[in-house]
Amino acid sequence: MSPIRPGGARVSATSALELADQAGALGDAVASGGRELDPSQVDHAVNVVEKVRERTSIAGNHTVVALAGATGSGKSSLFNALVGEQVSRIGAKRPTTSAPTAAIWGSEPADELLNWLGVKSRHQVNPDGLGTADIVGSMDGLVLLDLPDFDSRVEGHRQEAQRVLELVDVFVWVTDPQKYADALLHDDYVATLSGHGAVTLVVLNQSDRLSPEALIACRDDLRRLLAADGMPSAQVLLTSAATGAGIPELRQRLVNAVASADSARARLAADVVAVATTLRSGVADSEPAISGNADSGLVDALARAAGVPVVVSAVVEDYRREATKHGGWLFTRWVSGFRADPLSRLRLNKSVVSMRGVEESDVRAVVGRSSLPPPSPAARAAVSLACRSLADRAGSGLPVRWSNAVADAAAPGTDGLSDALDQAVIRTPLRHRQPRWWRFMELLQWCFGLGVVAGVLWLTALAIVGWLQLPPLPTPTWGELPLPFLCLAGGVLGGVVIAAINRVVVRIGATRRGRLIEGRLREAIAGVARERIVEPVAAVLERHARTRGSLDRALRG
Repeated sequence: MSPIRPGGARVSATSALELADQAGALGDAVASGGRELDPSQVDHAVNVVEKVRERTSIAGNHTVVALAGATGSGKSSLFNALVGEQVSRIGAKRPTTSAPTAAIWGSEPADELLNWLGVKSRHQVNPDGLGTADIVGSMDGLVLLDLPDFDSRVEGHRQEAQRVLELVDVFVWVTDPQKYADALLHDDYVATLSGHGAVTLVVLNQSDRLSPEALIACRDDLRRLLAADGMPSAQVLLTSAATGAGIPELRQRLVNAVASADSARARLAADVVAVATTLRSGVADSEPAISGNADSGLVDALARAAGVPVVVSAVVEDYRREATKHGGWLFTRWVSGFRADPLSRLRLNKSVVSMRGVEESDVRAVVGRSSLPPPSPAARAAVSLACRSLADRAGSGLPVRWSNAVADAAAPGTDGLSDALDQAVIRTPLRHRQPRWWRFMELLQWCFGLGVVAGVLWLTALAIVGWLQLPPLPTPTWGELPLPFLCLAGGVLGGVVIAAINRVVVRIGATRRGRLIEGRLREAIAGVARERIVEPVAAVLERHARTRGSLDRALRG
């Protein structure tokens, strides 16, 4: 059967393993999402995780119960009644309690625990002096604290009460008929710790000051206020330190808390759940789905900023230049040699050779930078717009802090991005294997060129013989036309026709080569976009998912 808590409700016990898992999950959530969560709550979560570690490492099996209340509520008198001795000083001057006082039941040492609590005033209870015949069970292991008034006019007293309340296992809120509706009690304490109902007990003290009817009305009104604070199942005990009324019942509740032996874990688990619930409000229930690759709009913008159109134009011009060297007319192709290499003019590699054992940084140092013109303002604006579009899609539905983190991840530094794009262009091979038809065209041009040379030499020889009035050389004919003339005319005409055909074919091949290289460049640009923009955004979303999962695990504990 589940143990009965001080408030009277049955709750499932929290094992040490479950508590460790909850605290570990909370720590994981802070580690993964701390930058995008509420800083004050992150600090609180860190303190809670540390508190769980410290509290569970303390030897012994004690249950720490704190009597907390406002000035004049009679908690010190109630403390003395429970102890059976005048341990806590009572007087007419307020406040009387300036530092917490501890009463320890049982022979098990509690020094380590009290040192951790920071309680110096300690009293070992002699059970023989108590009338415990009316309770079932033993109070051995109970550490009862009388705290300073949480509404004390002395700030140091209030701070001390607050400090110790952060560490105890069970709360006993002591109030009286005059202050039971005090806003400070309900707003700053009971409502704030409403998630700790399993380790909370409310005592309406000084019940002897009211008639039975007025006392019942006062108790019911207090229950109503507790329900409004978020504790609808809270039970209210009626006590009187002066007459002893209700003291045995209160003592029995404390015995029950000690007997369950897990109030400390229940308090710590409630702390974990409370802070995890607050942190969970800063995390969405899901993340937008984004592709692991850069979308075409982002690649288009980066390609323009990287000067890909300029590079493709240079590649097309380089193709035409090289093709003309092979298929142009043999006697005019030399003119193209006077034109500057378009790729060398941009300081671009035409091929990249992989070398084993050479680091990428070494390759960059050798390759250097290109001479591509810097991106225009319009190109930079297009990149910024594409990055914002990705950030808007990836951050849709996320809390503000996470959405801002996505936007920051999608906005890489301008200098670093420009350098990465330039290096991507430099390291992309900009030439392909030579087409076979280039060799065929070159062979034809040499054949026709040799015909022209042969015709010129033959006709020159005939002219010299005639000028020297030597016997005429035999001149074969083809039809009416001499063969030397046919060699010259046919060579010239064939070379010009082949050059014209070459220009048409080159135009088609240059377009294809431009598309091929543009594809390579876009693939390299997409790699930069993936590394510099998409993956950082995906990493934020992954941290968000990991944080949500850790918080949900902490809450399920």
